[in-house]
Amino acid sequence: MTPSRAARGDDAGAPVSALTSLQVGSVLSYVIAILIPALDAVIPVLPSETVIIALGVATAGSADPRIGLLVACAALGAFLGDNLSYLIGRRFGPRVERRFFRGEKGARRRAWAERSLQRFGMQLIVVCRFIPGGRTAVTLCCGIVGYPRRRFVVATAVAGLIWASYSFTLGRLGGRAFEDAPWAGFAVAFGVTIAVSGLVELIRRIVSRRRAAATSGEHSTGPAEADRSSSPVHHTGDNCPARPRS
Repeated sequence: MTPSRAARGDDAGAPVSALTSLQVGSVLSYVIAILIPALDAVIPVLPSETVIIALGVATAGSADPRIGLLVACAALGAFLGDNLSYLIGRRFGPRVERRFFRGEKGARRRAWAERSLQRFGMQLIVVCRFIPGGRTAVTLCCGIVGYPRRRFVVATAVAGLIWASYSFTLGRLGGRAFEDAPWAGFAVAFGVTIAVSGLVELIRRIVSRRRAAATSGEHSTGPAEADRSSSPVHHTGDNCPARPRS
């Protein structure tokens, strides 16, 4: 006789019980959906994406309209966390730099965030949610350099909604695909997020290396350009230096 789903759930032990306890009707689910993404911005070790995926898996078999409220709570938590990070960077800039951007690696992360922010602005704030370690670096940097608050608020609101919908939907898809094994669905959904984050990070590194190569190429041609410009043949218009009076 094939064991029932309940029996299989009991055999899975405490982890499955913890996962299935995150239901739409549980107040704890809403508290977790807001609190973990909010704190994850300043305490990156907190597994905000993992938690939202787990909520999606746990509610995969439900059509309760309050599921939309869960997604909204997750988006709100992400938004609050990003803006908390911004305020910390704005208020405690020097301390933040010593704490989060210390050492050579931290300095490179800060330099990358500032350069990318100048180049891409709001687009970077949205995309950085899918770059490992990018969210904290960029949101803190926004506060440190005084990025316009209104633009930051809009960008983080959009980023939070996209991230929450994406993570929750992956969880629900995984939970439906592995209805009898919720942890298998969770593992697959979480694996997809890792793959997507890895792809985004790979693209970022490729673009960064190409830009660095292009910059070094410009520097290497600098002296030659200077030599050509100093030649009398090329002295034309306003670029021509003043000649000594006879």
